Amino acid sequence: MQKSFSPIRLKKKYSQNFLKDTRYLDAILNAVELDKETSVFEIGGGAGALTKAILRRSIRQLWVFEIDSEWAAELRKIKDDRLTVFEENFLDGDFSRFETFKPWTLLANLPYQITFPILHILQKHRAILKEGVIMVQEEVAQKILKTGGRNYGFISLFFQWFFDWKMLDKVPPEAFYPKPKVFSRLLYFKPKKDIPSIEQEAEFWQFIKTCFKQPRRTLRNNLAQSHYNISAIDPKTLELRAQQLSMVDLLALWRQLIA
Repeated sequence: MQKSFSPIRLKKKYSQNFLKDTRYLDAILNAVELDKETSVFEIGGGAGALTKAILRRSIRQLWVFEIDSEWAAELRKIKDDRLTVFEENFLDGDFSRFETFKPWTLLANLPYQITFPILHILQKHRAILKEGVIMVQEEVAQKILKTGGRNYGFISLFFQWFFDWKMLDKVPPEAFYPKPKVFSRLLYFKPKKDIPSIEQEAEFWQFIKTCFKQPRRTLRNNLAQSHYNISAIDPKTLELRAQQLSMVDLLALWRQLIA
């Protein structure tokens, strides 16, 4: 364990890398609309740099979720009636409490080891969200935003279906304490409205996972061991890799399979 900017030890199990370069705090805050009616929540408040920056803006309230009891205690030393600190694991939280003050804006330097579990929770509860900015690993950001080729797959299709995304600043390791081994990226997101329905949606997303099971293989090879009857699909299509198909293409393929 390493010492941080305070006597509190950093704990590797919580993936604690705290943003120290204030230029990126401004980039986070300037990407969203904040006013006296805005409800904001933060995941992983840590040493409080982003927390304090948010509170310098005109907002209605700020909820901060911090799993580390020592850092939660530090955050509670910030004297501001708009601030509520929850000492808990965000993944285990009761989301019904967000209903009262929705819509919410999320601003967070996400703990990298649980980025995808958090994103799946946000997808499930997107009705409470207005918009947000998250810090993630550069590799994760690329997977989310890809529209074809290498690193394009289930993650890209799933999260692009439910959210609009915008790539913001690339953040070097030197912007954090301690320095991570990878570059990071700020991403802006906003839940989509009026998302078209997908027939048998849960099964469709499993189908997508099957199509991309081994990305370098053809659709025929990936679907060969599945329960789907692919005999009606154009043989030329089956010789393509899933990475060569758009969401529109894959939806059309799905409709063929379940017809």
